[in-house]
Amino acid sequence: MGIPCHYALFKLQPAFDLDLEQLSARYRELARKVHPDRFADAGESEQRQAIEQSANLNEAYQTLKSPSRRARYLLKLQGREMPLEATVQDPAFLMQQMQWREELEDLQDEADLAGVAVFKTRLKAAQQLLNDSFAAIWQDEAQREEAERLVRRMQFLDKLTQEVRQLEERLDD
Repeated sequence: MGIPCHYALFKLQPAFDLDLEQLSARYRELARKVHPDRFADAGESEQRQAIEQSANLNEAYQTLKSPSRRARYLLKLQGREMPLEATVQDPAFLMQQMQWREELEDLQDEADLAGVAVFKTRLKAAQQLLNDSFAAIWQDEAQREEAERLVRRMQFLDKLTQEVRQLEERLDD
């Protein structure tokens, strides 16, 4: 049967910029229709199909609501899968990563919750800049290499954001 296009599930055209509230509302609407509990009295085939549809819908939603996953998916739709792990040939960004990590370590050592909030704000601004840059070039095949570089940067910032959340939780305790 194959997995349907994530955008097609939500009746959307492939695009990087999405209305996340509209996506979320559409997800809830579709999730209610295909939820496996609705098919508890149905035959085994229908139950299996509902589980599969629900899983596909969940995967599509998780992909489309995350800018880095959405960007990676859009590049995949263009016909070339981006390797999950790639050597980053981006010295300036590698230096920036080291600076962010050192700063985060200092914030942890100092248990500086206010500093973490400031760091988080700067991180969100950096993520938005990457999102805007990707949105401007992802459809240009001549910019493919730069689009992939931006996705790798997005993925790093996702990981760093998760680390910041974990640090916040530790400092809140």
